[in-house]
Amino acid sequence: MLEIKVPSPGESITEVQIATWLVSDGDFVEKDQEIVEIDSDKATLSISAQEDGKIKILIEEGETVKVESIIASIDTSVKGEKKIQESSTKTKDISTETKENSEKIKESEAVKEKIVENKSASKPIETELNISPLAKKLMQANNVSEADFINFMKGYRVGKKDVDFFLSQKDNVKSTTKSWGGTRDSERKKMSTLRLKLSERLVSVKNETAMLTTFNEVNMTPIMEIRKKYKEIFKEKHGISLGFMSFFTKAVTEALNIVPGVNAQIDGNEVVYHNYADIGIAVSSPKGLMVPVVRNAEQMTLAEIELNIKELANKARTNKITIDEMMGGTFTITNGGVFGSMLSTPIINPPQSAILGMHNIVERPIAVNGKVEIHPIMYVAVSYHHRIIDGSESVTFLVNVKEMLENPVKMLFGGNEPVESLLGI
Repeated sequence: MLEIKVPSPGESITEVQIATWLVSDGDFVEKDQEIVEIDSDKATLSISAQEDGKIKILIEEGETVKVESIIASIDTSVKGEKKIQESSTKTKDISTETKENSEKIKESEAVKEKIVENKSASKPIETELNISPLAKKLMQANNVSEADFINFMKGYRVGKKDVDFFLSQKDNVKSTTKSWGGTRDSERKKMSTLRLKLSERLVSVKNETAMLTTFNEVNMTPIMEIRKKYKEIFKEKHGISLGFMSFFTKAVTEALNIVPGVNAQIDGNEVVYHNYADIGIAVSSPKGLMVPVVRNAEQMTLAEIELNIKELANKARTNKITIDEMMGGTFTITNGGVFGSMLSTPIINPPQSAILGMHNIVERPIAVNGKVEIHPIMYVAVSYHHRIIDGSESVTFLVNVKEMLENPVKMLFGGNEPVESLLGI
């Protein structure tokens, strides 16, 4: 009997929660097969089988256990059970598979005939497509009808990812014909270790820091014009889209160089100043809020920042992020604008001393050279620890971020005007 113990997910972590068993009790498992996912207060990790055999589950899902606890055992004397089962069902499936293939061929032929009929039909096809106004405008500009979309989707192969996405979303979609509720039922669910730790940290920050927030607004027109002009060339050259986050990250790193106190941390009675910028990017994941860190962002190009953020965000959302990839940040950026937030006061991610909050972009009237013009405006906020950062430093930092976003060329000259840098003034 081989014992399966909980490995240590990282330093200072003493207990974990059994999140999901990926196999059932009594299943035959193979070596290196993932058998269970565990939640720690920092990340979700998976445990693999060390040998082939029959598994016996000892701890149920949702239970909290200590590190090095035994959660299952594998009977390595059981051999080949899975292979025998597969071979016995293989011959049984041959005839049904052949039948299914023939039915699929008939079905595809029927679809082709229907497409031809739809194309020749004079009246439009009735659909239930939920098309946004922007998408409709784009379709009209390119002479694309709803029927074209329906016909295109009929030839689209539905894969595992599509089904997984549907299953994950169907319970969240509210019926348009039925109202929710109507009963007096309630449901209790145990909080995950990650959610519990997140709650503790947020309350700790509010209670133990002298946190203040300063606000400003950014005219996003220059960046939007750059993206519009260069997005296709950028994507073709670097293989990734040019987003807003890379501009904000770059502006933040340059502003941190100008106001190093915002990039510092308190350690006892000392202040630790960092000569580098490890920028945490807050990501909403199925398990809760995670903050993967882009290391030495001050040395990166916009393309490198975009690639790093995309890779880390994908890992966080698929529970593949490691603890090392979330530790050691010196400053954090969070974007509530993706959910429609107009303004907020973000909470500091300890032991950091400040955090930048991005928000949604809305066209607003502003004064430009004495005239009222309509521009896309984003409100930005910096929450900071007043024990280490003065109000003047926080305002100076945010103003520098604003000016570099409104005049991106400044990012190449450390936040200064190009002519002033040339003249050395």
